[in-house]
Order: sequence, then C-alpha cells, then structure tokens
Amino acid sequence: MSKEKIRQVPPPPGGGRGANAYARFIPREELSSFAAWMPGSLGGEEEAAAAAAEPQMSAEEQQIEALRAARQGGYHDGYRDGLAALESFKQSFAQQATAQMGALLHSYGEQMDALQQSMAGALADAAVSLARQVVRGELQANPAQVAAVAREAIEALLLSARHVTLRVHPDDQPLVAQGAAEIIEARGARLVADAALTRGGCVVESDIGIIDASIESRWRRAAAALGSEAAWNGESSE
Repeated sequence: MSKEKIRQVPPPPGGGRGANAYARFIPREELSSFAAWMPGSLGGEEEAAAAAAEPQMSAEEQQIEALRAARQGGYHDGYRDGLAALESFKQSFAQQATAQMGALLHSYGEQMDALQQSMAGALADAAVSLARQVVRGELQANPAQVAAVAREAIEALLLSARHVTLRVHPDDQPLVAQGAAEIIEARGARLVADAALTRGGCVVESDIGIIDASIESRWRRAAAALGSEAAWNGESSE
C-alpha cells in the first residue's frame, strides 16, 4: 500500500492559547541523522558516569604513589644539590691547590736563595783560605815587601801631618829602615819597633789620624771584597 504524503495544514484562525501552537511532522527522508533522546543526557550525567566507572586507587596504592613521587622529587633535589656541592668542592680544591702551589714555589725559591748564598759563602771561604796561604807564603819568601807597605802608608798621610810615627814588627824594623829610608826622612817620621804587630804590616800615627796598614786590617778589607768575614788567623771576625 502506497504511503500518503503528509500535507502541511495551516493553523486554524481564532485566538486563545491553541492559536499560537504550530506543529510540523518532518518526513524521515528529510532527516540526515538523528538519535534517540534519553533522560539525563543534557545534565552531564554521562561524564559523571564515566568518571565513576574508572577504577579508584586504594589508600595503600595512594601511599605508594605518594612515596614514589617523593622519591622522584628527592632524587632530583639530591642530584641538584650534588652538582652544587661538586662545583663548590672543585672551586675550593682549585683554590687550595693554587695556595699550596704558591707556598711550595715560595719555599722552593727561599731554599734556592739560601743554597746559592751558602754556595757563594763556601766559595768565598775557599778563595780566602787559598789567598791566606799564598800571602803567608809570599811574606815568608819575600819579607822585604814590608818596606813597600810602609812607604804607601806614609804617603797616604796628608802633607800637613806632624809628629809622624811608623810602627812595625821588630823583625821588620831593619827591612823598613833600609827600604823606606827616604820617605821616613822626608816626612820626619820616627821608626818604632812594636812586637804587638804581625810581620808584614805597619801602623802610621800622626797628629791628624792613624793609617792602619797591619796585616789583619788589610786582610779584612780584602776578604770583605770577596764576600767573606774570615779573619787573618783563620777564624771569623765576628
């Protein structure tokens, strides 16, 4: 049996509440898609039902999850703090190493300076000891050199000096009297024997000062030029 086509009927004339009502039946052929309406579909009950359908964690599971999260956070915090501590240790170690290296180099420099001074002193003492032996041998081999020492000592005096006295060792007196006779007579000096003096030296006295040309004095000046304080007798002059 053929379906009758539903015809749209205009609303009846007249007033009242029924006059505003209008209804139209839509044929199935004009609908593209549709779904059946269920009570409660507009109030969010579906989302609530879906949430209620999800499994809920027990208290023990929640504690385990909280413990896991705490451990993870503690791991990150510990890793960060460990990196900071490592960086601080590296800086502190570098500073300490630098300070220790500086102190070591300073100590090494001081030790090297002391060693150089000690070596220089030892060399000077060796040179002085050798020179002392040479001078003593020369004095013994050529004692007449004392006359030249006496002449130089008298010539070192100013011409205005008066009351000149030349003191020498008794064994050197004849040598000086013969070798320095001219200068002694020219300056009007007296030649006096003095056993307190060492052979090879002399002392010139005058009214304006004293010229110390003794062996000890001349040796002290020569040793000081070599950086030594060794005395003529081989002992320290201190």
